[in-house]
Amino acid sequence: MGASNNAGNNMKAATATYEGFVGMIKVATPVIAVIVLFVMYLIA
Repeated sequence: MGASNNAGNNMKAATATYEGFVGMIKVATPVIAVIVLFVMYLIA
């Protein structure tokens, strides 16, 4: 029973990590796109 409890805690931790990662990607992608467009503007 202890092993399944640890697995459940690990799954909660993994889910939280994954959700944080996906959230960071959702924010970082538009920021990177703006930076790329700005650099392209500077080069052109």
